[in-house]
Amino acid sequence: MKQQHVPVSAPANREKQHRMTAAILSIILQGLGQLYNRQWIKGICLLLLEGAGLAYLLPRLSQAVWGIWTLGENTQRFVKVNGSTVLQRGDHSIFLLLEGIIVLLVFFVFIVVYILNIRDAYLTGLAREEGKKTLGAAASLRNMMDKNFPYLFLSIPALGVLFFTIMPILFTITLAFTNYSAPDHIPPAKLVDWVGFKTFSDLIQLKSWSHTFYGVLTWTVIWAVLATVTTYFGGVLVALLIEQRGIRFKKLWRTIFILPYAIPQIISLLLMRNLFNGQFGPINTYMRAFGLEGLPWLTDPFWAKVTVIVVNMWIGIPVSMVLILGVLTAIPRDLYEAAEVDGASAFQKFRIITMPFILFATTPVLIMQFAGNFNNFNVIFLLTNGNPLRGDYQYAGATDLLVTWLYKLTLDNNKYNMASAVGIIIFIIIASFSIWNFRRSKSFKEEDMIQ
Repeated sequence: MKQQHVPVSAPANREKQHRMTAAILSIILQGLGQLYNRQWIKGICLLLLEGAGLAYLLPRLSQAVWGIWTLGENTQRFVKVNGSTVLQRGDHSIFLLLEGIIVLLVFFVFIVVYILNIRDAYLTGLAREEGKKTLGAAASLRNMMDKNFPYLFLSIPALGVLFFTIMPILFTITLAFTNYSAPDHIPPAKLVDWVGFKTFSDLIQLKSWSHTFYGVLTWTVIWAVLATVTTYFGGVLVALLIEQRGIRFKKLWRTIFILPYAIPQIISLLLMRNLFNGQFGPINTYMRAFGLEGLPWLTDPFWAKVTVIVVNMWIGIPVSMVLILGVLTAIPRDLYEAAEVDGASAFQKFRIITMPFILFATTPVLIMQFAGNFNNFNVIFLLTNGNPLRGDYQYAGATDLLVTWLYKLTLDNNKYNMASAVGIIIFIIIASFSIWNFRRSKSFKEEDMIQ
């Protein structure tokens, strides 16, 4: 009887186990998979990295979760010890919250590295199964520099963004869901508690707060629209006048109009504050010299709003003018020559050629100007400080924007939870408006039009 020989596949199957073995070892301990793949330096580095991560996280992670969950259990107080009064330190809710967020972010980075370690071990094991040579430390570094150079160097600033930008934002957002405010919840004498959406509910529904919120929000929107429109179209007008044919000394005109922008804004605004002083300001002094009574520029709610808009035009028009002058030089001259051949008037050339071209090129800047004016802290704070005061408002004046009101709530009145809620609402409004408006603009839809 003839014997049949069946090919033995066991060694081949064992060879195909490299990826699974490496991945499982990396799951058990970071770097073991790389050691299994004979990547000794990489494996040792990953082992040391995990050791450092565990040394940092193990004593802090449970405390961080407890701190964020409870925000502390014991308040600071004085106790009697052997007949003397001793200060017994308690839990500081805000420090617990901040430290907890930092530890959780470190844990997040640790998990990301851990997952990448498993993926790397799996892919290297797969390469071994395909008969490829395992890369050593120097070759791995060269491969990383060649293929993943952007990711490698972007990861460094990304870590900075994570801990210096995202972490403060997370901290600010979480404050809106606590009762962190004076006088009853200021650590370390008192603890802070989680209250959910109560702060937002009070801000919108509680009459004492909602009246101020809706009043300040309305004025903020009006201010942002007027400040943007006046400075933008004021800049367009000045730029078109300077670029008119026959205008002499164009450089002189440009220099004169750019001077307000060249002077530091804080000096201009403080100077304007003195010029518009109702009692001693030069403007009212000149008006009285002509037999007029003068106006309450900064002390009457209506005139104070007019004043901040006018002063903002003084500061903002030069910026728009410079921008529009640059756009005007890019408009092809043959378009105007063709329009003139067709008998178009000056206004028709402006409406059909100049303005569409300007809007197409400057719409993203216009949206940014609106967002900047929505949060234009300097003009309001340095010129009026939000005044004149209104008795029916909570910690706000007639010219206060949401951002200056937020400042007063935080630094002057310790209403941190309410200020945080206002900050979140400002972000939602600006982000929603900017994204919606930008996606509807021709600059976004026809971005390939100008190369």
